Amino acid sequence: MSAGLPPLVEPAAELTGEELRRYARQLLLPGIGEVGQRRLKAARVLVVGAGGLGSPALLYLAAAGVGTVGVVDDDVVAVSNLHRQVVHGTADVGRAKVDSAADAVARANPLVRVVKHRERLTAANAEQVVAGYDLVVDGSDNFGTRYLVNDACVLTGTPWVWGAVLRFDGQVAVFWDGHGPTYRDLFPAPPEPGTVPSCGEAGVLGAVCAAVGAAMVTEAVKLVTGAGTSLLGRVLVHDALAMTWRPLRLAPDPRRAPVTAVEAVEGAPDREPSDDLPEVDAADLAHRLRERAAGRAGFVLVDVREPDEHAAHAIPGAVPVPLADVLADPARFDPAQPLVLHCAGGTRSARALRAVLAAGHPDAAHLRGGIAAWDALGG
Repeated sequence: MSAGLPPLVEPAAELTGEELRRYARQLLLPGIGEVGQRRLKAARVLVVGAGGLGSPALLYLAAAGVGTVGVVDDDVVAVSNLHRQVVHGTADVGRAKVDSAADAVARANPLVRVVKHRERLTAANAEQVVAGYDLVVDGSDNFGTRYLVNDACVLTGTPWVWGAVLRFDGQVAVFWDGHGPTYRDLFPAPPEPGTVPSCGEAGVLGAVCAAVGAAMVTEAVKLVTGAGTSLLGRVLVHDALAMTWRPLRLAPDPRRAPVTAVEAVEGAPDREPSDDLPEVDAADLAHRLRERAAGRAGFVLVDVREPDEHAAHAIPGAVPVPLADVLADPARFDPAQPLVLHCAGGTRSARALRAVLAAGHPDAAHLRGGIAAWDALGG
């Protein structure tokens, strides 16, 4: 158990009259009070992912009075996000998630400073990003990013709160190397690709994200203020259909190899996905579309996002072929026609392009920065 963990940060300066009024009900709580609220004011918390878990986490961290909230995400808002990613609204579809999330936090609490990291967390940047914060709240949706967060937190001595959801189930834990177990004690190695479905494949109940995200913020507040007993050393398992929360013990594995560097695993490459792939930028694509419209140079533009994303917002002339369909049959495209693939930000299109090139297509590339770059160009 982790009883007796000291508060994570020193208190900030005295609270203002506005802060005293805003946090009045929280100031009444034993274990928080005015000193604890000043610790929250001084805290710097990084939220990884502005999605299903990141959404409630961002809102409740802001509402609790965390002074600086960072958010790292390279994706844009899609219609299919909205049933669970409550920090975004219908009008935000097509916007960068970090921008939409920052606006929502500002509406919830203008006293909070938001730092936007519109980038993909990689082995090259994870340690640097994490080093700027006292605590990480990880709501990422893939194993690769979780290992990056774990390794960066181990190397910087940073505690982190982890959450995961799928269908009607969720898990929450706290990891802090030197004080208790790490994510690599829970999952020594990632599962084989394709053996664990994603939310996009298996679905998720939006309210489960809210429940797990709220539990994550509760742990974050406890760590910052020193209140209560942390989840460090336990994994909390939520079954929404049975409406149960069950704690499981977790101890450090003495045989686990020490972390000496941030190690990329499947799902989180150690460089941007386009570094070794043929690509076009948004201006190139606009030129090629004009040439195609004039009948001077033909090519096929393929949108590998989900159908609802394409229906909500698309590049004119793009043909929708979801990533799963491309991966199932990467030789489906006519090799005589040049091919350009795109997605929201470049990650899915890079994966599709690798498969298409491996299948032998002689002239294929993808759009660097995805439809977000296209929108930024004014396309």
